Amino acid sequence: MKYNIGLSIYLLTAIFQGCDKPQEKKEIMDKARDFHSYAIPSEARVKHLNWDVSVDFDNQTIAGTADWEIEKTPNAQAIHFDTRYLTIKRVTDQAGDDLDHTLAEDQGYMGSDLKISLKENTTRVIIEYATQAVAPALQWLNPTQTLGKNAPFLFTQSQAILARSWIPCQDSPGIRFTYNAQVKVPDGLMAVMSAENPREKMAGGKYVFNMPQPIPSYLMALAVGDFEFGEVGPRTAIYAEKGMLEKALWEFTDMENMLIAAEELYGPYAWDRYDLIVLPPSFPFGGMENPRITFATPTVVAGDRSLTSLVAHELAHSWSGNVVTNSNWNDFWLNEGFTVYFERRIMEALYGADYAEMLAALGFNDLKNQVDELGAESPDTHLQLNLKDRDPDEGMTDIAYEKGYFFLREIEGRVGREKFDQFLRNYFELYAFKPMDTEMFLEYLNKELGIPSTISAPSPNDWVFGPGIPMMEFKPSSERFARVRTQAEQFSLNGEVDETQAENWTTVEWLEFLHLIPDSLNADQINILDSKFELSQSGNSEIFFAWMKKLIRSEHDQCLDRLGKFLTSVGRRKFILPLFEELVAKEKYSEWALETYKIARSNYHSVTYNSVDALFEEKGLAIS
Repeated sequence: MKYNIGLSIYLLTAIFQGCDKPQEKKEIMDKARDFHSYAIPSEARVKHLNWDVSVDFDNQTIAGTADWEIEKTPNAQAIHFDTRYLTIKRVTDQAGDDLDHTLAEDQGYMGSDLKISLKENTTRVIIEYATQAVAPALQWLNPTQTLGKNAPFLFTQSQAILARSWIPCQDSPGIRFTYNAQVKVPDGLMAVMSAENPREKMAGGKYVFNMPQPIPSYLMALAVGDFEFGEVGPRTAIYAEKGMLEKALWEFTDMENMLIAAEELYGPYAWDRYDLIVLPPSFPFGGMENPRITFATPTVVAGDRSLTSLVAHELAHSWSGNVVTNSNWNDFWLNEGFTVYFERRIMEALYGADYAEMLAALGFNDLKNQVDELGAESPDTHLQLNLKDRDPDEGMTDIAYEKGYFFLREIEGRVGREKFDQFLRNYFELYAFKPMDTEMFLEYLNKELGIPSTISAPSPNDWVFGPGIPMMEFKPSSERFARVRTQAEQFSLNGEVDETQAENWTTVEWLEFLHLIPDSLNADQINILDSKFELSQSGNSEIFFAWMKKLIRSEHDQCLDRLGKFLTSVGRRKFILPLFEELVAKEKYSEWALETYKIARSNYHSVTYNSVDALFEEKGLAIS
């Protein structure tokens, strides 16, 4: 593999020197202003954080100082920080002198504006503060909620705008900073961050971190618990609780190969190491692409290496999202659509084109379902969204992921893969560590590839600014899925499945089969599939989830015991919210669902329980 010296020099320049031209710097600072942050970066912005805190499990707080190095215009009178549920104790400058400050009233998901007055010579702002137990980014787990059952656990989830609930920051994806951290945790526990990380526990629980590459606040991350380090390859490793580590090392044995495949596609990896931590089951997402260390759900440790596309996805974010980042959450598709495209190219490189096509076909199913749910004419089916005065979490749907992917796939099909790959390599190099928005991308697309001028209908504008799914010239096609379709048709007609074929199906083939068979099954059909393939006992979370939806819709009461155990032991929102939606849609299950949720809720992260709370409130079911 050839090493791209030009890109390496560019990255180092971007990281350590920033923009050389004042006008370019001002344009980037102006671009970074977004309506989900109180920050005004064109007047004053952060550039480096020295974070010195202690983690208190007894009181469920993080307390200490956020010492920010700032840059400002000569006439700047104040700097604005985003906060939510933070107790601000004192604010000083680099000389230790107090700075006047005001903390505005809480504005719901936006939190509170911390306005700090600046002096002419202010170069640093030191904020002494503490989090509160209700901080939505933080999940504090007692020992019984972990695998080992003998130590507590803490993890953060900052995306989209939750970083402000554990660090006073300028919480916008368009504002980047480097950081150092000193974190004190209880003795016997390990701490890791989205930074250079330790490989063993430190005596006294004192950890030091360094992140030399600039990141936006939503990529700040911290995990504290009784976990260990295990190496996968020269640049890849797993952190996990002792009882999970060997399983995870086996499951993710291809991590190093994925990293090599990604670099061969789109250039050198910019973050030195790519590690992964397997968190407790309450983690609300499949994975979170925190730089240097992906936070991952244990639900992808299936025991058969069948769900590792999630790792490819989070790794791909190291280019699309972490290096080139949407400037605000209206342009979330620039992070996720590119990443899904990149993920499937990695999977194709490792496991073949047909496997990648099966993933794309499942993605198209998800896209159609999402459009049906939102409405074909809904503005929320546009790639570029309008999330002003809305929680940006509302934009994190399959539209950004799958519609974004198929838009890029259409471009690839029209200009050819070789040309499109070179376009993407140049894109990641040219815009490294800079904010990107939709208009900038379309301008670059037209400049480099002559699109949209060379495309009539559907045009990029139809994809980006229009609703629904435009007509597609390049749809996914898989020979293996064609055989699955034959089996699904046979089962729907006479209840038969060719066991010799089905016993060798991958997870994606099972998911396609369950998608194609009727939603409502009779008892005989359910018993045939369960007796032959033990779907109700599956340890594969994706298959189990898809099968449980079928059983709920079929009002198959025998599923409730196994389903109850799943709902009270897993916190991944992708599974939890749809299952409760299915349950409350059936009158006979609504009370059972409510009682189960009351038991399970304390095990969920706020990202999950806020979504499920809203569901029960909408249905008029009282949680308390």
